[in-house]
Amino acid sequence: MASKVLDLLYWRDVGTTGLVFTGLVVGLACLFQLSAITILSNLGLGIMAFTLPVCLLYKTMTLVRLSDGSHPFQSYLDEDRTLTDEDTVRIAEQIVLLIATAVTELKRLFFIDSIMDSVKFVVFLYLLTYVGIQANGLTLLMTGVICAFSLPLLYKLQQQRIDKIAKAIKKLVEKGTEIVDLVISLAKPPPAPAPAPSPAPTAKHKQKTK
Repeated sequence: MASKVLDLLYWRDVGTTGLVFTGLVVGLACLFQLSAITILSNLGLGIMAFTLPVCLLYKTMTLVRLSDGSHPFQSYLDEDRTLTDEDTVRIAEQIVLLIATAVTELKRLFFIDSIMDSVKFVVFLYLLTYVGIQANGLTLLMTGVICAFSLPLLYKLQQQRIDKIAKAIKKLVEKGTEIVDLVISLAKPPPAPAPAPSPAPTAKHKQKTK
């Protein structure tokens, strides 16, 4: 499954990727004007408007003996798309693992397990408030689809330049992180001095006690 998604994103099969990309963009664009139920029902009607007449045409040709009676969509009917028990268990385990990982990470961020990570999360949430004012979830989803199909192709074409820019940005981020860590370490109060150990009793003191 993952390899098929990568094949689509990297445009290894231009025809299939173009069809999927166009369908996603057109479908999301239609959601701006129509509801999802309307789009799905009309899509189903469009498919049936093609498959039903073709099937009736083949049946008519069989009756007049112009065809051998084969089903026009038999190749699609013969495709086995059912999930085995192993595939179902594996997919369920992956979904549960993703949910558990997300819950653990959110708990770590909200309850300040690491100050730096929580500060980054606060900045991210603050920026999301501005994004939410300018765009809705559907716009972000369409933008994400366009970026998912265009950025891998752009990276493939301009890999060397992008790697240089990424290394420069990484160095700047590392320097900024070091500065923030230094400021946080300076802002922390110094640790309290450890209490001095009590002096060990001398030999004369031991004889007096005896």
